[in-house]
Amino acid sequence: MIYLSVAYAGPVQQYCKMYQFADVCLETAENYPKQTYRNRCIIAGANGPLSLSVPLEKPDTLKCLTKDIRISDHGNWRRLHWNALISAYNMSPFFEYYQDSFAPFYEKKYDFLFDFNELLRQLICHLLDLRPLICYTQTYQPEVENDFRQLIRPRRPGKDDSFRPKPYYQVFSRKWGFLPNLSILDLLFNMGPEGILVLKDSISG
Repeated sequence: MIYLSVAYAGPVQQYCKMYQFADVCLETAENYPKQTYRNRCIIAGANGPLSLSVPLEKPDTLKCLTKDIRISDHGNWRRLHWNALISAYNMSPFFEYYQDSFAPFYEKKYDFLFDFNELLRQLICHLLDLRPLICYTQTYQPEVENDFRQLIRPRRPGKDDSFRPKPYYQVFSRKWGFLPNLSILDLLFNMGPEGILVLKDSISG
């Protein structure tokens, strides 16, 4: 069993964990932390890494459970995110093949971030033929084994000796070199079903 946070099209590292461990428990009962992958993903754009953040409604209280966080419609973010994905991956080998599966996520209004993230994760796992057994926390436990809830994060990631990102084809690699541990969407649009082999080869030990 491994413990992970929920994430918006989380990074390759997170999906490596779902490949490595048969049983995965996703954290829903924590007090929502800011500046994490829970509401953002990082893709490879023409100008380098690009962070896409889902705007959130401000909770009524200082502490709010992850599963209760609501999405804000501020700034027409769905259109902006989808246009950014088109711009970044329209020339990738598999974007045209997958775009009809992902477009509805940027057309439909989702009230809760958890629902949006989880339905997106389920689609990604299906496309990669990744089949973790998922459970969800009912209460928050500060100490658990195989805890990656706070280690997989955009800024100052925690130590993870079992993750060694395997380079793969990226559209703008000639310009920026290989950019490791981007959103799983980068791997999927560039490598398609073979992305699961990259996940396998990115696990060390």
